[in-house]
Amino acid sequence: MILDWHFYALAIPAVILLGLAKGGFAGMGALSLPMLTFAIDPVRAAAILLPILIAQDVVGVWAFRRTVDWKLLGWMMPGAVLGIWLGYAFAANVSPLGVMAAVGAISMIFGAYRLWAARHAAPRDAARWPLWVGSLFGIASGFTSQIAHAGQPPFQLWVLPRKLDRDVLIGTTALFFAAINWIKVPAYAALGQFTRANLLTAAALLPLALASTIAGVWLVRRIAPERFYTAIYWLMILVGAALIWEALA
Repeated sequence: MILDWHFYALAIPAVILLGLAKGGFAGMGALSLPMLTFAIDPVRAAAILLPILIAQDVVGVWAFRRTVDWKLLGWMMPGAVLGIWLGYAFAANVSPLGVMAAVGAISMIFGAYRLWAARHAAPRDAARWPLWVGSLFGIASGFTSQIAHAGQPPFQLWVLPRKLDRDVLIGTTALFFAAINWIKVPAYAALGQFTRANLLTAAALLPLALASTIAGVWLVRRIAPERFYTAIYWLMILVGAALIWEALA
């Protein structure tokens, strides 16, 4: 188990953000992995967060299991599997500094995309694209999810223009990422990241993650999250730039 207080100084707020994201503040959790990358190897950080994500997925999948667009998932999942494999191959063959730079780039792209999306409607033309195009977005989502647990932007670029009913959108999103997180398990096992120390660290952080998920459900109904989102996304861009700088220095 990791005992370094520097790690927990970053891990505690990172896990709180992860819990708030699962509780309703969608997108905030994408900052968690870039934060942890300042303390430990990015692949190890992702492996520690993965069991936490899997535990949190149970709530969303159970609550919205009856409202899922299976056709969209059917087209996206094969691509997502390929994207996860590509992400695994990337992490297995690139140095930790290279992975750090990739995490930084994904963080910057995620933050910039969310800031852009807050000011612009989803492109209507995307809704007219043939369904097989969803496999390409699945590849992108699987790759960014494997590298940085940040598969939301490609997924949203494909799904949001289709104007799904709210519950169908939530259910489809929950099931897609729950499936992706389980598919990532063999990849992280092959990378040798499910060590006793990593699993014990994840277990120690799990109660905080679950508590912050419950807090997110409570808070999202009582406060306007727009200012928090703007601050988080700008912070993602800055953190991403710092990671790239550190990787290239």
